[in-house]
Amino acid sequence: MLPWRRLLRPLAALTLAIGALAPTATASAAPQATAQTATVSSGWNNWSCKPSAAHPRPVVLVHGTFGNSVDNWLGLAPYLVHRGYCVYSLDYGQLPGVPFFHGLGAVDKSAEQLSVFVDRVLAATGAAETDIIGHSQGGMMPRYYLKFLGGADKVGALVGLAPSNHGTTLLGLTKLLPYFPGAEELISENTPGLADQIAGSAFQNKLNAGGDTVPGVSYTVIATRYDQVVTPYRSQFLDGPNVRNVVLQDLCPVDLSEHVAIGLVDRIAWHEALNALDPAHAERTTCASVFD
Repeated sequence: MLPWRRLLRPLAALTLAIGALAPTATASAAPQATAQTATVSSGWNNWSCKPSAAHPRPVVLVHGTFGNSVDNWLGLAPYLVHRGYCVYSLDYGQLPGVPFFHGLGAVDKSAEQLSVFVDRVLAATGAAETDIIGHSQGGMMPRYYLKFLGGADKVGALVGLAPSNHGTTLLGLTKLLPYFPGAEELISENTPGLADQIAGSAFQNKLNAGGDTVPGVSYTVIATRYDQVVTPYRSQFLDGPNVRNVVLQDLCPVDLSEHVAIGLVDRIAWHEALNALDPAHAERTTCASVFD
């Protein structure tokens, strides 16, 4: 039996809960053929796109755990393309023998894949910098790229939709791991991307030591009070200069989006992300932004 299946059996509830978290990518950093075909038809991952004067930075979308470069962005990518942005998405963190569900590899290695992908986007577009929007792990992982891999010189803004910036307790479920003999070792060895997102992990301690941010990048975190995956939801927030932490329900009190919906279907969150990309032309985000 494959190791990942052996892991999911005793920890099914835990793994499914973590499953909504974050990113993936191949070592080649080139978009997979199927993903490229699907996205070009909708206007994104168009490698001939040239940024406009109004939107000079291309946008890189970074999916969450168990996500991929297409499914995570079927709503947001066309939303941004329609507004004049050059938009790209990647797969990262794949495990051997596990198709479609990515973001399971070690987060530091996934950040290396992001680094290569960003370089490809910059080369294709001629832009000096990109902006990044990430969901869940995809909002946290780029911070490693910015902090340790030289990404701060190539990124203007990082927008996290329900990012796992300080890990997660999964509503306290991670505290049960010691009661499953060998569970922590199985997760670390076979799905390190999950282990790296547990609050208090060695990866989280390294990522957040010395401060959450780096100079030269603006940070926006958009969180929902109803997040059931990255908990407590305020652990998503960042401290430091050029940081804006937003609670979705402060923009629209009747928005009930939880962890998955905030990235996949929530146009109110997308509108606020759009403001973060172009703050000089920001428009107030309200419940009515769902019709924008």
